[in-house]
Amino acid sequence: MRLELIKRSAPAPSMRILSPLLGLFLALIAGAIMFSALGKAPDRALYAFFIEPVSEMWSVHELLIKAAPLILMGAGLCICFQSNNWNIGAEGQMIVGAIFGAALPILLPDVQNFLILPLMLIFGILGGMLYGFIPALLKAKFKTNEILTSLMLVYVAQMLLDWIVRGPWRNPEGMNFPESRRFHEWARIPEMIPADGRANWGFVIAIIVAVALGIMLAKSLKGFEVKVIGTSPKAAQFAGFDRQKMIFFAFLLAGGCAGLAGIIEVAGATGQLRPTVSPGYGFTAIIVAYLGRLNPIGAIVAGLVLALTYLGGEAAQISLGLSDKIARVFQGLILFFVLACDTLILYKIRLTFGAAHKGAA
Repeated sequence: MRLELIKRSAPAPSMRILSPLLGLFLALIAGAIMFSALGKAPDRALYAFFIEPVSEMWSVHELLIKAAPLILMGAGLCICFQSNNWNIGAEGQMIVGAIFGAALPILLPDVQNFLILPLMLIFGILGGMLYGFIPALLKAKFKTNEILTSLMLVYVAQMLLDWIVRGPWRNPEGMNFPESRRFHEWARIPEMIPADGRANWGFVIAIIVAVALGIMLAKSLKGFEVKVIGTSPKAAQFAGFDRQKMIFFAFLLAGGCAGLAGIIEVAGATGQLRPTVSPGYGFTAIIVAYLGRLNPIGAIVAGLVLALTYLGGEAAQISLGLSDKIARVFQGLILFFVLACDTLILYKIRLTFGAAHKGAA
């Protein structure tokens, strides 16, 4: 006896839309069961996780701060995944983008004018693109598995950042703490409403980039090329689309978005380089891309939902005494159930028996 997945001829369009909502609902049920097993009241735990973090204005600002990098990287990965290029290294590209962008205020602290911040953003994008270029080159020229190379490069970037902030870029006036000098005001992204919280214009940049990528994917020839190469390589070849160029385009685009997310993170709420730039935003952005149906516009909503899980995890630590890893568990549950719902919508399960079992049946 075995299980087979049979592709459905015509999945219902409505179910494609409802699939992520159903996945979120099932994740909530699984989360309630998990909280019960931990000895916590499910209703209280879910309230602390999803409602309490947005009950005050300052916490809404924190939500926007955490959502900005998730939206940027998730939107870039939507394009990458749709073109059938599996960039798992957005975390590393984000770190390198933060390093490149932070070089200006750290190495040239006396240069303070209105050009510094735009140059930092450009340097951040270039840093992410450069780091994304490496797995793209290895895949295009040597047929190397991009999942492995992009993932391994994350750890290289993390070690590079740790060495920089503990060594050559360590703040000489920082009491020997592993961190860079604080960025001056010209190198900081302004806050949107300083009286209410810390949210900065990086969130607006993330929305603009996601919308632009969504329009590109839906309305432009390049977006059509991305979808054709991802879904039907043979048709793309007959149409004259170059798969090798698409590898570089997808990785450079996703890397640029990740690099921009990195410099927005350090030039926004953080204001300096530290040994840890991201709590895992690059990996969570993979969930954002899939929860958003591989659509950059959908990544905006998905980024806000996943940002809420980070805030909820912090709130659950304080109010319920739960582990700080609880947010990762919820993110994993969301990804599992969304992918499971997608599978059952696109495929139907058939139970088959071997010859020996058919007679008995």
